[in-house]
Parts: sequence; C-alpha cells; structure tokens
Amino acid sequence: MHIRRAVSADAEELCSLLNEIILAGGTTALETPLTAAEFADWFIDGEFPLVCYVAEHDRSLVGFQSLSGDPPKGYADIATFARMSPKISGAGSALFPATRAAAEELGLEFINATIRADNVGGLAYYAKMGFEPYDRLIQVPLLDGRPVDRVKKRFKVDAKPRPAPTV
Repeated sequence: MHIRRAVSADAEELCSLLNEIILAGGTTALETPLTAAEFADWFIDGEFPLVCYVAEHDRSLVGFQSLSGDPPKGYADIATFARMSPKISGAGSALFPATRAAAEELGLEFINATIRADNVGGLAYYAKMGFEPYDRLIQVPLLDGRPVDRVKKRFKVDAKPRPAPTV
C-alpha cells in the first residue's frame, strides 16, 4: 500500500468512496452525499483542512485520512474512511503514521476523533491507534430523528516544538 498526500485531482474518486459510505449509513456522522468540489473544500484544499493523505493499492484509492482544525489551539479533528467495496484491509492503519507525523510537525497537542457510538469498527480502529475516550455527546439526532451518541476520543501527540519566528 502506498501513502501520499491527497491532491485536488483525487477529489472525485475520494468523494465517490465517501459517498458510498454515507449512502450505506450506520458509520459516519455525514448523512448527505458531497459533490467533488465540496469534498475538496472539506478535506483537501479548503480553509480548514490541514493535511489529507490517501492510501493507494493497485492504482486505486482505497482510503483517506485528514486533519482539520486550528493548530494554534493545539488540536485538530481526524476523519478516516476506507473503501467499502472492494474492501482492502489495513488502509486506516497504513494512513495513521503519516497523519501522526503531520500532527507532530504542526505542533499539535491532541488529535480529536468523534465517532458514532454505533460504529463498532470505527471505535475499534481509533482504540487500536491509541486514542482514548474523554467525552460523549448524548443522543445527537440523525436526519431521520433517531438519536445516536457520539464518542469523543483523543490521541496525545508527541509534538516537536515549533521554531521561534524570525524577526
């Protein structure tokens, strides 16, 4: 599996991957499919994305992981998605070292993950990566009105100090 930074040209294929997950339901808090332009803005080159990595396998994008947020506040939110069909095992695990290294370079203190409580695979993935629970949002309604808790987990980043600005 090859890991690299996402570029705008990846937006259409990654958007398709994400929309398949959204339409299947049950794992992501996102409930409305995105356009490729929205995807690029949210995850690759908009105002809030800090970094986005893709996992490639046999010339196909099989997953992506992004960090979005405000580094001066010391944390960023992570989003991780892997292709449902055909499923390629290990995409998320392969992506996290690059994302973690980027978080260190950005000087982040924590990476935050907010996972639907009914997303057993997502909860297990973030636990495996070393994320620890710290909060829970109770009964957040889905678009259809069903309430689903959100589990908030965070990963302590061993951040490297940022160099002092030159004057």
